[in-house]
Amino acid sequence: MDAREPAADADGQPAECRCGESSDARGRANRAAMTDSITYGQYLALDALLGCQHPLSARHDEMLFVVMHQTKELWLKQIIHEVTLARTLIAAGDVEPAYKSLARVSRIQTVMTLSWDVLTTMTPADYMSFREGLGTSSGFQSHQFRTLEYLLGLKDGAFLKFQDEGSQARAMMAAALQEPSLYDVALARLAAAGFDLPDAVLKRDHAQPYVASAAVEDAWLAVYRDTETYWDLYELAEKLVDLDDGFLTWRHKHVLTVERIIGRKRGTGGTDGVGYLTKTLERRCFPELWSVRTRL
Repeated sequence: MDAREPAADADGQPAECRCGESSDARGRANRAAMTDSITYGQYLALDALLGCQHPLSARHDEMLFVVMHQTKELWLKQIIHEVTLARTLIAAGDVEPAYKSLARVSRIQTVMTLSWDVLTTMTPADYMSFREGLGTSSGFQSHQFRTLEYLLGLKDGAFLKFQDEGSQARAMMAAALQEPSLYDVALARLAAAGFDLPDAVLKRDHAQPYVASAAVEDAWLAVYRDTETYWDLYELAEKLVDLDDGFLTWRHKHVLTVERIIGRKRGTGGTDGVGYLTKTLERRCFPELWSVRTRL
């Protein structure tokens, strides 16, 4: 027997193959046993999840503040999950399958916007009773929110400084900053459909802010004027507008909620509070999809 060949057992089958089969079978059996006995709390890791709320004061309303913001982060995690899939599908030319993920994001955005109404049940006096304990912490520092902005094309590397060097949060943001955004891959689909887009759009440095292009607006105009020919791109454009609309609506409700609770005070993270938030309402993830409407 060649020394390089695996030893065989009594029925002539290599022992390593039998071992592999046995291991796989044991794995399937173990997974089946776990599935049969798993509880609702175990599946959702509720002990860990419900043990993550640690208000720093004894004030009743701080629990709402913690739960509200933790819930937002969970929804952001799901949105990032969906946008990442949509970006991958569109980049591969599978535009229509991406609609489902984008539609799901829009529904999540609606829920997130409505959640501000829950927070507004907290009065200024309620919030000020524990605000001092927040220190310099602020939603401004949310790495998932910044990652989502990068995925949508709102690139600004300055936000990386709020995450520790070598942290997973910073790595996540840095990757999204360098990669093509959802809008970048959508514009690549326009080019693939035969529209003449400049290299400044198609070969740009993806880590830099996107600059609106007249050629891109012309291309979207052609799509909107001939929806039958470019139905997939037309539907994609509307899904993107839905997403941008939802993002802006969420921001606007955030501004109103903050002003209702703290007025024009500075934010805990050192920003200008309402003043800073109001400026963010001017930002558009997909600028030509807004400007083209004037020409239709």
